[in-house]
Amino acid sequence: MDNNAQQKILVLDFGSQYSQLIARRIRECKVYSQVVPCCTPAEKLAAEKPAGIILSGGPASVYAEGAPQVDPAVFDLGVPVLGICYGMQMLIHTLGGKVAPGPAREFGRADMTVTAEDDPLFSGIPREFPVWMSHGDKVVAYPAGTRVLARTANTENAAVAIEGRQLYGIQFHPEVVHTKYGAEIIRNFCLGICKCSGSWTMESFIESSLRSIRKTVGGDQVILGLSGGVDSSVAAALIHRAIGSQLHCIFVDNGLLRKDEAAGVKKLFGDNFNMNLVTVDAADRFLEELRGIDEPERKRKIIGREFIAVFADAARSIPGAKFLAQGTTYPDVIESVPINGNPSAVIKSHHNVGGLPPDLKFKLLEPLSRLFKDEVREVGRQLGLPENVVMRQPFPGPGLGVRHLGPVKKETLDILREADAIMVEEIKNAGLYYKMWQAFAIFLPVRTVGVMGDLRTYEHVIALRAVESMDGMTADWVNLPHDLLQRISGRIINEVRGVNRVVYDVTSKPPGTIEWE
Repeated sequence: MDNNAQQKILVLDFGSQYSQLIARRIRECKVYSQVVPCCTPAEKLAAEKPAGIILSGGPASVYAEGAPQVDPAVFDLGVPVLGICYGMQMLIHTLGGKVAPGPAREFGRADMTVTAEDDPLFSGIPREFPVWMSHGDKVVAYPAGTRVLARTANTENAAVAIEGRQLYGIQFHPEVVHTKYGAEIIRNFCLGICKCSGSWTMESFIESSLRSIRKTVGGDQVILGLSGGVDSSVAAALIHRAIGSQLHCIFVDNGLLRKDEAAGVKKLFGDNFNMNLVTVDAADRFLEELRGIDEPERKRKIIGREFIAVFADAARSIPGAKFLAQGTTYPDVIESVPINGNPSAVIKSHHNVGGLPPDLKFKLLEPLSRLFKDEVREVGRQLGLPENVVMRQPFPGPGLGVRHLGPVKKETLDILREADAIMVEEIKNAGLYYKMWQAFAIFLPVRTVGVMGDLRTYEHVIALRAVESMDGMTADWVNLPHDLLQRISGRIINEVRGVNRVVYDVTSKPPGTIEWE
């Protein structure tokens, strides 16, 4: 293992909605971070050789029956520990202090005053600044050796340290932007207290990944399902840099792609990168299977089933392949934490290819599984992928199949493709494409009466959708400029035969979803 990989901070997740955000803030300090379940034994944590450990917040009360606990031996590993909110209370509770319901809850902004002199956790930070609180319990008795570092009007122990042990607790949340100097506090912990060098960069990641891929694969062949999306494209570029012609990419054209998408993938990866690229034109096969199907879930299942079958047929044509590469990213593999009787932890799986036939037994190769999305994009840039690939908006696995309401037909898919291309082009021309989560067109299975050239028309309707979001879990519709909407609508009606009406979707998520199906 390389030195950069050894310098890591482990985040013990107690069910906080901010655990991944803590990991992100650590990585902004150029230190590798990893989220692990709070119940991980200290012995297993020690095997990771962490430079430090952070205990996340969480929704439970440390004194409640069934509350998630930490292995007490964690505090004897000899590495710095920082407890955040619930994590602070867990530290105090485990070391012999006491936590109880507070007389007043503290949610939202609070003005904090640092009372300790020259403590490294608050090095270079003003003595007074706003922090973000989210707690109803509070520390009412300290373990031996506790020193109070900061206070608010409602919390006299907003930050504490256990003397001589490099154990810290803070009641506020430094990982959220509402805490003014939160990033500096996390940086002080990672670089000042844990003595990390801050040298984990995407350049170092690429270098170590290339070595790891070569060592893992050896002389064997690797298959990758290339969709043209960000994750699979970056995975392909990284693996190809490592093993060259041993990588075989399979691109399935299911007839549900955006305009010129198949040609773009062939040109970029087949011609420019000179990769082994197997392109399967299965459009007729997919459209035949989708004939007359209008129920969204049935369409999704058919598309998924046929993709696996087509991919498997193509994979059998590649002799000696022992590895299946996928663009799995870090949020896909972080284990969830069971809280208050919820089901056991489950690893979230967002694989590109799943459910392959039994005769195709591959070992998985997931070189991006340590990275968040923006880190994946940066790796793509450094590997030479163009910006339109690196910054591409999310595109659903079933493609236009879930943006074409009602039974899918080639002629109406072509209408949707043209309308969608116009919308994306105009959004890009307006400089808005990279500032929003998604922008796309939807084909509606209805006709409306119109007038074009003094003649009555009875043609199709196209809906436009543009949303802004951080993670796709919630989303708000984008208030596009009226002149831009007018330009998009005018072009679609004038340039796309079969459309006489364009509407704009102003529904947020929830109550709606981003996609229409």
